[in-house]
Amino acid sequence: MLKNRKDFYFKKAKEEGYRARSAYKLFELNKKYNLIKRSDRVLDLGCNPGSWLQAASKISNGLVVGVDILPVKEIKNVNFIQANVTDKKTIDMIKSISNEFDVILSDMAPKTSGIKELDHNKSIYLSEKALEIAENLLVNNGNFLCKVFQGEFFKEFLDNIKKKFEFVKSSKPESSRRESKEIYIIAKGFRK
Repeated sequence: MLKNRKDFYFKKAKEEGYRARSAYKLFELNKKYNLIKRSDRVLDLGCNPGSWLQAASKISNGLVVGVDILPVKEIKNVNFIQANVTDKKTIDMIKSISNEFDVILSDMAPKTSGIKELDHNKSIYLSEKALEIAENLLVNNGNFLCKVFQGEFFKEFLDNIKKKFEFVKSSKPESSRRESKEIYIIAKGFRK
């Protein structure tokens, strides 16, 4: 059954022209939580290979900017910055395109080692960096969507986000693989 589900989203992505099956995670979460609205300015952190950029551009039809340490093939009406999100200079590069965003997305994941605790710690580190960028660039009442691996520091990270947003929930989309430790944090109503 799992293999069939995986194949379904993989095949669907190929048929519909998306670079990866993860586009459906964003479509699903956006449908459920209304994170991205028409004309929103959207920043996607860790955007390689670009499926979330494609989905965000389709939903918003506004400014969409992607940042990743790896290259991303050009996508129509999308700006791309090849940079490391953990580098402080990256915020200045983003600000050269827009000083603020309505929505910030992070589908970042570390290279996994197979050691659960280590992978979780690396995921939390990347998620904290995404939150730092959101605190700098998100408009008042803006939205934040962040992938994180579940583990020891998940609750602490979630509690930190709850201090900064009106509405916070965690969710695992149907299009995620069941065995995956990833979970998405949906945060709406940023308080500057």
